[in-house]
Amino acid sequence: MTRTRRDVLAAAASGTAAAFLAPAAFASGAVGAPRPARAPLGPADEPLDILVMGGTGFLGPHLIHVALERGHTVTMFNRGRTEPSIFVDQYERVEALQGDRRDADAVAAALGGDRRWHAVLDTSAYYPRVVDVAAGLLKDRIEHYSLISTISVYGERNDVGMDEDAPVATIEDETTEEVTPLSYGPLKALCEAKATEVMGGRAANVRPGLIVGKGDNTDRYTYWVDRIHRGGRVLAPGSGDDYTQVIDVRDLAEFTVHLAEQRTPGTFNVVTPQADLTMAKMLGAIDEVTPSDAELVWTDAAWLMEQGVQPWQQMTAWVPPTLPGYEGFGQVSTKRAIDAGLTTRTAKETAQATLDWWLTLPDERRRNLRAGLPAEREAEVLAAWDAREG
Repeated sequence: MTRTRRDVLAAAASGTAAAFLAPAAFASGAVGAPRPARAPLGPADEPLDILVMGGTGFLGPHLIHVALERGHTVTMFNRGRTEPSIFVDQYERVEALQGDRRDADAVAAALGGDRRWHAVLDTSAYYPRVVDVAAGLLKDRIEHYSLISTISVYGERNDVGMDEDAPVATIEDETTEEVTPLSYGPLKALCEAKATEVMGGRAANVRPGLIVGKGDNTDRYTYWVDRIHRGGRVLAPGSGDDYTQVIDVRDLAEFTVHLAEQRTPGTFNVVTPQADLTMAKMLGAIDEVTPSDAELVWTDAAWLMEQGVQPWQQMTAWVPPTLPGYEGFGQVSTKRAIDAGLTTRTAKETAQATLDWWLTLPDERRRNLRAGLPAEREAEVLAAWDAREG
């Protein structure tokens, strides 16, 4: 059975593929270039006043952690409804302003007046209207605006080597505020355009891929950490040679704060370097740090699709490059971001940090994964594979 890009998006919309799996285009750059050395965190040359929009989800706590470690002062603006699950103690050092950013009056009440910040780190913008409101209110009182966008803004993932200037996805109703797998990327692209327009060239649009690490609540990478840690025969997709890309949440946070410190504008793909990470390398790194008897069983991609095993949501962090519209999946270059200061941890460092955090969570949370292939279904597919191989 041949599956098209339309089929995958339709599956995503029905919940059988990953939330927000959308095609993307890719940047040209140095394939296999040495990973730049990462400087240790320490005081910044200039302490900044930073306003974080959001701040208590997954990326937000890491942004605040890096900012505080660098000696910056942090204010956050959010609804005050989500309790942070990591770096809990740091919030004693953070000023909290409350309001619903979807309500323009609430934003004006919380952020109005003549108070100034050096930079805004916006983690919670999904509609261009809310960017227009926040950036419009603050543009004369800040020096830099960083918008956390997504690599899903791109219209296609069919070419290796496309850069940040590749066409972005569009949507017929640009005023919709219903976030779906089909609207997510186009709406983020509109948010980027609005930030750039309102800030007059003082905005950075940060396009991460799959964000992974401590605090992840999607389990799209953590599924592999948990599954390999549990041991036994592990269903793995393809031959292992298919490329994938993720971004360690710590690397994303450090780069975003760095952009604010340098007041660097522009648009940046923020993932592991092009042609640096295969599925075999990623899962092998997890296996290396996990004391288990796991055996990876690599299975033919086309056969998996015939079995109804969905890429991305069930075989997480993986999309076969044979899928129309995804021929360039996992090979976006980060040359522009690297030139601006992005550094990335090794696959083993990311695996170790994720495992260390995952093992601290309650058993009930670890039993209830939000992505990946259920154990019974995995056993069925493995049995079918064994019968096929003979």
